[in-house]
Amino acid sequence: MTCKLMDASWSTRKLAQFPEDLVLTISNYIMYGLSCTQAKLHGLPKLGKLFPHADIYRWLSYGNDGKHPACDHSYFGRREFSFTLENDIYVRFQSFNNAVDMENSIREKCPYKIDIGPVYSVDPAKRHAYAQSGNNVFAPVERELIFDIDMSDYDDVRYCCSGADVCLNCWPLMTISVKVLDTALRDDFGFNHILWVYSGRRGVHCWVCDGRARRLSNEQRAAIADYFRVYKGGENNAKKVNLTGPVLHPFLARSYTDVLKGFFEGKLLASQNLFASIERFQKILEIIPDESIASELLDKWQGNRRSSISKEDVNVVRWEQLKHVLQSGKQKAQGLRRCVEEIIFTYTYPRLDMEVSKHMNHLLKAPFCVHPKTGRVCVPIDPNNCDNFDPTTVPTLSQLLEELNMSSMRTESEDEWERTSLGKSIKFFRSSFLSPLLKSCKEEMESVYNSKVKQSKNALNW
Repeated sequence: MTCKLMDASWSTRKLAQFPEDLVLTISNYIMYGLSCTQAKLHGLPKLGKLFPHADIYRWLSYGNDGKHPACDHSYFGRREFSFTLENDIYVRFQSFNNAVDMENSIREKCPYKIDIGPVYSVDPAKRHAYAQSGNNVFAPVERELIFDIDMSDYDDVRYCCSGADVCLNCWPLMTISVKVLDTALRDDFGFNHILWVYSGRRGVHCWVCDGRARRLSNEQRAAIADYFRVYKGGENNAKKVNLTGPVLHPFLARSYTDVLKGFFEGKLLASQNLFASIERFQKILEIIPDESIASELLDKWQGNRRSSISKEDVNVVRWEQLKHVLQSGKQKAQGLRRCVEEIIFTYTYPRLDMEVSKHMNHLLKAPFCVHPKTGRVCVPIDPNNCDNFDPTTVPTLSQLLEELNMSSMRTESEDEWERTSLGKSIKFFRSSFLSPLLKSCKEEMESVYNSKVKQSKNALNW
């Protein structure tokens, strides 16, 4: 029989009245479950959890948890997990032999955050033993190709929010990043198993999980990251995008035509009011290399401040004027004609944290964790439907608690997440990402095994 999660004193209406550390303890309990000892300590019933431990285990095992003779049963045990505990205690190089060990450790420690690292050559928890023996073999050997995009890196081109704040006017910049990168990773590199995850606050994470991607060296990862690199230069550089050559690279041309241009002109111009004030349009004019043209447009717009142009239309009108001047027949210099594209790339193109993608040993927050500042769950994003993803409607812990309490009197289910709004995200993770991935892993494992058997037979015949 299902019992109510908490009595009235633990309701969402009163949750905010508790000290922050206790709220986090309660939050972690709801998400991960607690051990018997912890449940008694906090006066809470030992119930289930919402975090999909088994699914995370199956994902990160990549088929090595089965009975196939090609399975590497040490594979998952060589994966690094990192826990952030109460008082910002950071515990790295955690490892687990199986799903039960992982779940028990998470329930015992109740981390505020779980990060996932690479697969090492040996068990990361025993790395010191290998070092003391003089056999220095501890090194990362596999890791998903990952990308991290943070909205705070766009603070120079968004005016609705700054820092950690995000709204529906600036979030489409993340949507555009998903579209551009997902298409390129699939079409240009041939990757198939790509997981996009909301970071819980102000950005998105990308996990490329194909076997080819996981086995990339640091040098190969850096080359792929550099393939995507367009936005360069520091805060003191007015011009951060330089598009050289007679024509755009096919990847950039496709991104510009299919995604960036329409988004900039159809949405970003108006949502960020890019030409509504001198401070804003002066930033754009600084990108133009010809000072006389920039000065001409500046004088024109300053003189028109009290013109009949409506506030709604001023962004579009001034943008069209700028395009006309830069792309008119008399502007023969390629740099000026290319300037329109450079402005659009500057304001819309994905801004990657390059270091995250370049190195195998970089950690990244696990899907379905909870952001400690927002309480929002790091749910997957469907790249085919990313226009409809709304970060403000992502399940929060208080919402999940309310849903569990409301449903506990009505239904019973094996998995508690089925009774919450988190269920849709977990089902998507399983059907759209995990199942196709594991099917591919099984096929690859079978193919490699059969190839080795054939080689062995040929060697014996010889």
